[in-house]
Amino acid sequence: YYTGNSRCFHCMPRSEVMTHMIQENLGFITARSNKSPSPNHFFISDKITEIKCGESTICSYLFPLYLYPSPNNKNPFDPSREHCKKKSNLHPELLNKLRETYGNEVTPEEIFYYIYGTVFSNIYRIKYSEFLKLDFPRIPFANDFTLFQKISDLGKKLANLHLLQTSVLDRPVSKCLGEGLYVIEKLKYNEKEERVYINNGQYFDGIQRELWEYQIGGYQVLDKWLKSRKGETLTNDDITHYCKIVTAIKKTIELQKGIDNLYLKIEEGVLEHI
Repeated sequence: YYTGNSRCFHCMPRSEVMTHMIQENLGFITARSNKSPSPNHFFISDKITEIKCGESTICSYLFPLYLYPSPNNKNPFDPSREHCKKKSNLHPELLNKLRETYGNEVTPEEIFYYIYGTVFSNIYRIKYSEFLKLDFPRIPFANDFTLFQKISDLGKKLANLHLLQTSVLDRPVSKCLGEGLYVIEKLKYNEKEERVYINNGQYFDGIQRELWEYQIGGYQVLDKWLKSRKGETLTNDDITHYCKIVTAIKKTIELQKGIDNLYLKIEEGVLEHI
């Protein structure tokens, strides 16, 4: 339930940012600093977000890819907004610099996905871990167009995984088994069996430790999703959704390895840190 400019329900609705997410858009989520042991405070959204969705230790920031002009009545839900022309939220200087360097036009989406792919590089996170604790991430842009495209392509795959908008997730690596009513009573992870028990008789299988421990924004994803629903009965849609999350994490880890291999080449020739 979003109140737009009204503060009767939300203390800080942040309409100056969130109204841009009411229409078709993508938003990069990060934080100005990070107090978590690992710099994993990066995520994506195509919807309005709340303040803690991307970092558990501090406030998150959302950066929309596109900006939409507000209608005169400033009503974010006015149907006329659908006809407003959007513009890129990227600085023109960056667009010009990349165009000159690559000798090719690059779209805002390609840049967005390149940034998203870069921040999911484990090498990037380790190398700049101390800086990422203190300020917004700075992005090293490759000086080679082909390399830029490859990382952008992997970043797009990551984004689709995290938005749960890819057919890859239709082949889940986990399923819920056991007799019972699918009530989340007490969570227990069994590493040897690669199972997460939600009660004494039912569990999700195929969950290796690296999947179970995977974090985004300081949150242990698979654990938190279930704990947030303790006492509830999972529906078939809930079970399908959770299995997709497990699969998305597994595919994310695989993609991160591919991004790391490409990121090593970025360090050999960095255009600029932006």
